Amino acid sequence: MGFETQDIERKLFAILKILSNSKEAVGARVIAQRLKDLGIELGERAVRYHLKLMDERGLTQLAGRDGRLITFAGLEELKSALVRDKVGFALPRIELLAVRTSFDLHQRTGFIPVNISFFPKEEFQKALKVMKPVFSAGLCVSELVAVAQGGETIGELVIPQGKMALATVCSIVVNGTLLKAGIPMNSRFGGILEIRNHQPLRFAELIHYDGCSLDPSEIFISAKMTSVTEVAKRGDGKILANFREIPARCRPIVEEVVIKLKEAGLGGLLVMGNTSEPVCEIPVELNRIGIVLIGGLNPIAAAEESGIESENHAMSTVVEYQNLINIKGL
Repeated sequence: MGFETQDIERKLFAILKILSNSKEAVGARVIAQRLKDLGIELGERAVRYHLKLMDERGLTQLAGRDGRLITFAGLEELKSALVRDKVGFALPRIELLAVRTSFDLHQRTGFIPVNISFFPKEEFQKALKVMKPVFSAGLCVSELVAVAQGGETIGELVIPQGKMALATVCSIVVNGTLLKAGIPMNSRFGGILEIRNHQPLRFAELIHYDGCSLDPSEIFISAKMTSVTEVAKRGDGKILANFREIPARCRPIVEEVVIKLKEAGLGGLLVMGNTSEPVCEIPVELNRIGIVLIGGLNPIAAAEESGIESENHAMSTVVEYQNLINIKGL
């Protein structure tokens, strides 16, 4: 398969993904705008050309004058997407959401990144009861959340019928706000962090972002490798956490940004090390500082530990900060 053919297939895959996330027909203009958000520059006329190709392959169907709907064949195509489009997906996704983060530390407005988790509607209140102590214990990025039911949307994601969705703030909010302040952050891996006597001890497991197609947190939750509830109760156990690095010279600005985020109810920073020194037994590059961020999906992990199943979409989308509510109000 030549380079041009590969490029076309990637664009077709992106369009199919957009259509699969919409419950209504979507036109070429809207698709072009959403592709731009994903970092794909494709004009409205070019989108129409690709949609025609997809119609001919039975992946999409015309609905109205310009709108398209994804077909069953299109959904199957998504499931069997090219392996190269899946490998290393996590790191580009982090970078994209960091760019899309527009939160203003002073005005406290703008978009912040979230994870979205689906629960069976009948289990949602039970899940909330399990998760609230985890939020209260600070084992989360923020106590601010968004809730939606079947047929509604959070960001670009449509909630399936019969489900309740909970959006939790993602630790990428730190990446995004630092990026806006002119500070690059190197996202290295997600892992399982061992907590002892309420203090972070060491990483017990880790998965590097650059070789992973899923957020590592999703993998660890599915494998039931956490004990978040025990940490919330007794201060001992294993939680989800992420490891980042920043240039050592940027520390004063980072500390200032972290304080302002905390004032806005957005936390996430668990540990900030010293220059070139290991953090939680993880080596750090020369002239850099290691940072441990708490995983935004820890409350969801606690629900899974109690036997309540969820479908998780980590690093999913962005939502307006002012539309979030405190979990205590639910």
